Amino acid sequence: MARMTQMAGTGLPAGTESLLEQAASLCAARAVRLTDMRRLVLGLVLAAERPLGAYELLEQIRASRGKPVAPPTVYRALDFLMEQGLIHKIERLSAFVGCRHMLESGHACHGHVHAAQFLICSACGRVTELDDPHILKALLEVTKARGFTVRQTTIEAEGLCAACG
Repeated sequence: MARMTQMAGTGLPAGTESLLEQAASLCAARAVRLTDMRRLVLGLVLAAERPLGAYELLEQIRASRGKPVAPPTVYRALDFLMEQGLIHKIERLSAFVGCRHMLESGHACHGHVHAAQFLICSACGRVTELDDPHILKALLEVTKARGFTVRQTTIEAEGLCAACG
């Protein structure tokens, strides 16, 4: 991800505020609240150039607010953001990334299945999110043939990105 210029006063990269507004609109349409803490956590995840772990987020929040924040507060915010499909957890890294595809396009899910595919560079740590409907279609066909109903899927492929390969 290219480094973005920061917006005056917010400390967040340009473009992040518009994604946060889109997230607020999605939450309002679903009759759920994007509280200040949830918005802050989402903003930090979206602004990050790489996936962030919960304790990295905790430290950034403590630094930005100038006061302690309890870990359960951050975990509750992360859980909410994942439930709403606004972020993804990269299991391999135990870290979080924003779901830019949903926020930028406004499309929540493919056929009510929250699908995510990630390319993880083992050299530089960058994560690229794919939104390939062919991958999801193949998975849904295989699982349907076995009588299994998929509600959420995350595929993580580790290797080398173009810059490191």
